[in-house]
Amino acid sequence: MRQTRFDARGSFIRWTEAAGDGPPRVYVHGLGAASSAYHAHIAASPELAGRRSLFVDLPGHGLSDRPDDFGYSLEDHAAALAVALDEAGVRGGEIVGHSMGGSVAIVLAYRRPDLVARLIVTEADLDPGPPVTAGSSGIAGYGEAEFVDGGGFARVLERVGPLWSATMRLADPLGLHRSATGLIRGTRPTMRRMLMELPIDRTYLQGALSGELPGHDALVASGVRVVTVPDAGHNVMFDNPGEFIRAVGAAQS
Repeated sequence: MRQTRFDARGSFIRWTEAAGDGPPRVYVHGLGAASSAYHAHIAASPELAGRRSLFVDLPGHGLSDRPDDFGYSLEDHAAALAVALDEAGVRGGEIVGHSMGGSVAIVLAYRRPDLVARLIVTEADLDPGPPVTAGSSGIAGYGEAEFVDGGGFARVLERVGPLWSATMRLADPLGLHRSATGLIRGTRPTMRRMLMELPIDRTYLQGALSGELPGHDALVASGVRVVTVPDAGHNVMFDNPGEFIRAVGAAQS
């Protein structure tokens, strides 16, 4: 495990690493998740093993600290991630971001192009105000105090089911709520616009069970490689790990 301070208080962002060669590959988890839990089995596959791999937990999640005076916006998360990659000596890395982690990765690449040479985003929100679900919109539907101290966190854990709650219960309720609110609010320019304008190799993975990707044709026209993964929903790396691994491997070739 490695760590570095990311705010004035001295809070730590933490990550684990697997040694290897070639450009570093950085895995970034989604809302209420943890990077190693969602991606270690992917990085260890024979097709992808041998690359230096970093599994970063964003502030408020997993192994990282959870300061109560942190904003937890997408921009805040991207800034903290940049601090971690600077400390790790990552330049021109390949960022594999899932859901909120994909949105954070887009902001990172837009703001710190020296850190990112390739993006692989999976089921990332590209626009503010996503549809109401048990995820970010369901969490942000509570007021902060109600979610943290009024039973909202417990109700969401019951609603999301055992797989997601296994990592969500480890997240800080305050950080989780602010992260969800920041995801709903989005960015300016939007994550979609940033992704379309980035002058790097970009792949977007969509689970076929999630339905048609909004704005598919415009993304493709801008140079984004859109891959629809069969027999998979939002958690593509769990639902169809073989195809997920093939997609990540194809993006690097």
